[in-house]
Amino acid sequence: MNSILNNSIAKSKSYQEYRNLTAIFAQEGKTSGENQSPEYINYTKLNESRMHRLEKTIKVIQDVELLLKNLSKDSIWLVLTESWCGDAAQILPVINKMAEVTDKIELRIVFRDENEGLMNLFLTEGSKSIPKLIIIDKETQKIVGDFGPRPKPAKQLLLDYKALHGAIDATAKIELQKWYLADKGIAIQKEIAALL
Repeated sequence: MNSILNNSIAKSKSYQEYRNLTAIFAQEGKTSGENQSPEYINYTKLNESRMHRLEKTIKVIQDVELLLKNLSKDSIWLVLTESWCGDAAQILPVINKMAEVTDKIELRIVFRDENEGLMNLFLTEGSKSIPKLIIIDKETQKIVGDFGPRPKPAKQLLLDYKALHGAIDATAKIELQKWYLADKGIAIQKEIAALL
């Protein structure tokens, strides 16, 4: 596993590099990953504006900020994602705000489709669900924990919707986006903080 992790980290991007690339994709009518469908390109454009908004509004809550400022060990937070992923657009700005609180966290981002070996180590119930945050102790290279593809309340919202309606449709996706908006990144922060 260490060689897979090291290879992925070596070709990873900073958050700003990832954001710059996403902005270019949105401007040029492209997306990351293998699927260059009009639908995925549209998702990338939508996600670019979502992330831009969240970067201005997301705040790290006080108890999480205190925990982050008192971390004793250096870690790498490696995120598997793609620019078209709606959950990633809601979650990555929160993860970045958390990483900015301390110099003990180095946030790195890799594309899922370019890192299949790594993704296969962190499947969610057999699927390549993203985003997936992997927290790695920088000194020992041991995995401290992982988070994703979405916080527990958001996952439950979709499970409940599917049980009631039989499938995840456009309405379910709207409900999920409303949940993220109302939560303001708090559930994400608390779940990640619990791993530290």
